[in-house]
Formats: sequence, C-alpha cells, structure tokens
Amino acid sequence: MTDQLVLRPALLADGPAVVALWQACGLVADYNPPMADFERALTSQVSTILVAEQAGKIVGAVMAGDDGHRGWIYYLAVSPALRKRGIARRLLTEVEAWADARGVRKIQLMVRPSNSEIQEFYEQTGYGETPRLVMAKWLDKEVAGNPPPDRS
Repeated sequence: MTDQLVLRPALLADGPAVVALWQACGLVADYNPPMADFERALTSQVSTILVAEQAGKIVGAVMAGDDGHRGWIYYLAVSPALRKRGIARRLLTEVEAWADARGVRKIQLMVRPSNSEIQEFYEQTGYGETPRLVMAKWLDKEVAGNPPPDRS
C-alpha cells in the first residue's frame, strides 16, 4: 500500500460508504436494515464503528458493542481488492482495545458456518469456537410472520 492507512471512529456521514462496503462483502441480510444498524451503533453509548481509510476512501470497517456482559463484534469488512494486507487484523486489534478499555473481559462474534475463509482468519487471531446454541425470536412482526431462511 502506498497510501497510509488511517483508523478512526466512524462519523454519521460515513454511513453510505460503510454500508456499501458491508454489501460488497456480503455481510448484509435482507431482513437487517444496515443503515439503521450503522446509525444505532453510532448513537449508542455502548457501541462503536471503526473505519480504515486510505487515500480518503473507506476500505475497512468494524462494528462493536458492549452488552454489559460480553463484547460483540459485527460487520468486520475489508474491501475485497485489499484483503490479506493486514487491514482486518488492525481493525480487530483496535476494536478489541476499545472493548478492553470498557472493562469487557470476553469478546465474541458470530460467523456463518459456510464462511470458512473468515473462520480461518479468526482462528489465526486467537478466536475459537464456543460450544453454544444461539436461539432467536423475531420481534419485528413483519419478519416474524414470514421468517427469512436460516443462512447461518
């Protein structure tokens, strides 16, 4: 990379670029409104979004939250053309530092079982599978009546 990579907290104005990155990386599900996720994370006291910027363009992003019991990582994305250059690792390190500074003792994330490439990345960065069953209930009445197929 010739242009220096800058990591910084996201701004509300970054929303369209970050959501476009999430979409380009296949992280957006039809039933989750990504701009609402973005805005909610930035306006909450218990979450953050960090972006990686290069030559004035957002090339990476990660969202994190603190639920009071655990930290959570969501939407870790790097521009497909710039993968395997350490950007995801830097974002992950920064978001872990954010969580640690808040007193979070354990940070978790969810990965679709079909996404073996990202599973390998997380294993290389110290994450391991936790034997838990995740259960869910749709509170959105529109979705609850016609739940999306399970793509996990």
